[in-house]
Amino acid sequence: MPYTAHPTAVIDEGCSIGEGTRIWHFSHIMPGCTIGENCNIGQNVVVSPQVKLGNNVKVQNNVSIYTGVECEDDVFLGPSMVFTNVINPRSAVARRDQYLRTLVKKGASIGANATIVCGYDIGRYAFIGAGAVVTKEVPDYALVVGNPARLTGWMSEFGHKLKFDELGLATCPESNQQYRLEKGRVTRLA
Repeated sequence: MPYTAHPTAVIDEGCSIGEGTRIWHFSHIMPGCTIGENCNIGQNVVVSPQVKLGNNVKVQNNVSIYTGVECEDDVFLGPSMVFTNVINPRSAVARRDQYLRTLVKKGASIGANATIVCGYDIGRYAFIGAGAVVTKEVPDYALVVGNPARLTGWMSEFGHKLKFDELGLATCPESNQQYRLEKGRVTRLA
């Protein structure tokens, strides 16, 4: 077994789990999901069928990742954050064929108790603040907070708020990587 799982974790047949991944207490990994290498699946996590998690994804305690969600490499899912997969759920109406896709792109972080309404992409290295409610697309490197979540700034790949000068340039204080803000979009310079 290339991964480790606590004895209380339930790992269904038909899922794929990468080498070096750790699965903690009372978590349930359902059939048909794919979990990459070196992931950390915290306590009381549910990974539903057909969910895809890339490499080095960190899932904190009490997170349910529903069918329709895909997380690329290096994504961080904070404690008790919430995904949805149906836009108009009703207990008496079956909508299993109406799950909407949510893509969390490489390096994005989603804070504790945030809610991601289904059908919207979260950009590369975006940072979703604790308790935010995401109701639309989030661009690469965006910092969004509040309910509904709104853009309040931009973040570096190392998780620092960027301060852009009059030329639209900023430098990460930790990595010294440089970024450009142009026409409402941030890109990292080589």
